[in-house]
Amino acid sequence: MKQLQFDSTNAICGLTFIALGGFFIYQCLNLDLGTAFRMGPGYFPLILAAILTLLGVVVLVQATRVRGEPMGPLALRGMLFILPAPVFFGLTVRGLGFVPSLFFAALIAAFASSRMKPLLAVVLAGAITLFSVLVFSYALGLPFERFGPWTRL
Repeated sequence: MKQLQFDSTNAICGLTFIALGGFFIYQCLNLDLGTAFRMGPGYFPLILAAILTLLGVVVLVQATRVRGEPMGPLALRGMLFILPAPVFFGLTVRGLGFVPSLFFAALIAAFASSRMKPLLAVVLAGAITLFSVLVFSYALGLPFERFGPWTRL
């Protein structure tokens, strides 16, 4: 008799995708969907939520076919630095402006690695900021303030 194989890590990921997709599908049903030619505000999010749910089902089915390794320890340091970085950016971009908010968000995220040195983190954050300003502000011409009202004297 063949023993059932199970990958608990993929099963958790699949169930998470299904739960998130189901939540967003439920939320989208309260919006006007429209048609494929005249899309309403809920059409595209509904399609993305359905794809996420379908992907979750595929991952969950795959989890029953492969025997996986046990889950390792959670990368708490990564979560403590990666997750707050976009939140910081979102909360400060209007007040500080694009340049300082992006610089500090990149600086925060850089310390997710235990091997990151402070000087290297500053250089990396500066390079990301410079590249982003060149692409989004100058090349694409997006209309946002580089330096916000909080940075003015």
